[in-house]
Amino acid sequence: MTEFFATLVTVLDSTIRLSIPLLLACLAGLYSERAGIFDIGLEGKMLAGAFAAGAAAFVTGSAWAGLGMAIVVAVGLALVHGCASITHRGNQIVSGVAINFIAAGSTIILGQAWFAQGGRTPSVAADARFNAIELPGTAAMRDVPILGQLYSELLSGHSILVYLAFLSVPFTWWVLYRTRFGLRLRAVGENPAAVDTAGISVPWLRYRAVICTGILSGAAGAYLALAMNAGFVKDMTAGRGYIALAALIFAKWRPVPAMFACLLFGFLDALSIRLQGAPLPIIGRVPVQLMQALPYILTVILLAGFIGKAIPPRAGGVPYVKER
Repeated sequence: MTEFFATLVTVLDSTIRLSIPLLLACLAGLYSERAGIFDIGLEGKMLAGAFAAGAAAFVTGSAWAGLGMAIVVAVGLALVHGCASITHRGNQIVSGVAINFIAAGSTIILGQAWFAQGGRTPSVAADARFNAIELPGTAAMRDVPILGQLYSELLSGHSILVYLAFLSVPFTWWVLYRTRFGLRLRAVGENPAAVDTAGISVPWLRYRAVICTGILSGAAGAYLALAMNAGFVKDMTAGRGYIALAALIFAKWRPVPAMFACLLFGFLDALSIRLQGAPLPIIGRVPVQLMQALPYILTVILLAGFIGKAIPPRAGGVPYVKER
């Protein structure tokens, strides 16, 4: 029983660490899609942010400089998407896919040109990364049965970005449902003509939404490069932007269910890592490749049969043309 509990705590600890980039990216997509701008380019913004964070942290020796540069780059790409889909009323899906391709190619080219390490950044020193933080009383609680282990290993020992990511969930809920900006943001995703009639600029409101998307997706990329890893690695997002979009649909565009959806996908990822190479009852030893694909397979299964009818914002994906 003790061994099972220790294994469970380890898996849950991995779940938290693996779900953070999904959670940040999912909240990022929540802002833009609630405003009526579909953003399939979350993957590209995360990847570009990860590269910017790894490069800036290596050069400056500061994790915060890496985070700042990641946000700047991701917001820049978000504004490109906004310019294409809001100002020029282009196809939002095409714009998002283009951003993914641009980020995938440019990070490799710039990484090779600047660092000559096959498209990756050099390893970032420990003091230039977001390291684990021990909460008060961790040492005293460590020997307490069950509760001490939960506190010292599950709640404590994470980087500051982990705590900020979870705090951003109630903050996003408050912004969307308790502020004037949130009311207008939800309204512009449902009926932009009514918002325009009230004298509120629809393009400016949507631009602010995509800026919020850039900030959060940049933070997700910085977490990948400076908390989960020690620098940027080619294609290190590994489809997390698409899983975040799946979690957003699974949560029906609501912040608190989005957190639980991301934790679920993080748990599946942690479980697949834990079970790699381990023999399963009855089935026996499962190929490593199948276990690595498990989170993506279950993502498709969950979306296909367990979420019911997910209705997106009515004006989502539709360019707004001002009525004259």
